[in-house]
Amino acid sequence: MPFLGQDWRSPGWRWMKTEDGWKRCEPCSSELEDENNQLNNISHNVILDNDEEIYCADDCEFASKKRKKDHFRNNAKSQCFYREKWIYVHKESTKERHGYCTLGEAFNRLDFSSAIQDIRRFNYVVKLLQLIAKSQLTSLSGAAQKNYFNILDKIVRKVLEDQYNPRLIKDLLQELSSALCILIRGVGKSVLVGNINIWICRLETILLWQQQLNNLQIPKQVTNGLTLCDLPLHMLNNILYRFSDCWDIITLGQVSPTLYMLSEDRQLWKKLCLYHFAEKQFYRHPILSEKGHIDWKLMFFALQKCYPIKEQYGDTLHFCRHCSILFWKDYHLALLLKDTGHPCTANDPNSCFMPVSPQHFIDLFKF
Repeated sequence: MPFLGQDWRSPGWRWMKTEDGWKRCEPCSSELEDENNQLNNISHNVILDNDEEIYCADDCEFASKKRKKDHFRNNAKSQCFYREKWIYVHKESTKERHGYCTLGEAFNRLDFSSAIQDIRRFNYVVKLLQLIAKSQLTSLSGAAQKNYFNILDKIVRKVLEDQYNPRLIKDLLQELSSALCILIRGVGKSVLVGNINIWICRLETILLWQQQLNNLQIPKQVTNGLTLCDLPLHMLNNILYRFSDCWDIITLGQVSPTLYMLSEDRQLWKKLCLYHFAEKQFYRHPILSEKGHIDWKLMFFALQKCYPIKEQYGDTLHFCRHCSILFWKDYHLALLLKDTGHPCTANDPNSCFMPVSPQHFIDLFKF
């Protein structure tokens, strides 16, 4: 006979027989306390506005324990996600297959967990997570949302371990925390899948990640050999001309006075403007310097506010227009075994491939 708990719909408490009689088991309580000790130090005023005090002084401890319990239950149920290299994107029901492929299904089935370990695909996955956080987070299913935060957890751990591109992850966490604050304070209870306490606990975890990234210090590596500043000027200038991100140029210019001088070159910023924008865009409203020349650096940041810049990734997802298949293309297998990455039936498969940007990936599932 089960012992009923506080809620008649629950399966009841778990009990064990001892010499002193029956005692109730609480296997999750100690794990919950160890898991979220760090989250207790984060103020709830960061999450909610000061005028929306939903946590009273007397109920704060009870609400905190309830959030921990809900968050633990959500993480305790392990989900099995696919790790496929390709999926078929079907947009309508047919006699052979019922339903259609959604954004959450594609996010679960494609192997994004392994993609973040590849340095060529890392920036691509981070940009995709950032776009989902802006507008598509509420359209994901519960399993896809859980997979989203699992991948985000792996990304943060990777950045904390190898200090690779922390600025990109800080922007992602800022976008995600802003979106969650709006959803939780506004219409979160009606659009977010799952208990609202789980989302508050996730937001607390994001704030903790932001603190860890802000406290991240990259150790200085002492080498007795040549350094970047020891290279000739023409080689340093050639390196700067390879960059497509303006912040990479500015950051590199802060290393030494020589690199700062090269990073302020007018021709460098002119080439950057020509790469990202069309000529008719920056010739409409030219920004002149004191000497009467066009200030290409100021021109770039002014155009960046009005027009999108080009996105450049080492590797992206590909879409086969002949088979309607979305897949990761392995260049090593393509060279050695002539493997296209998916079972393509076209006569010339390479002519059907199309690189998919993060925004295009989301647009594929807008029906």
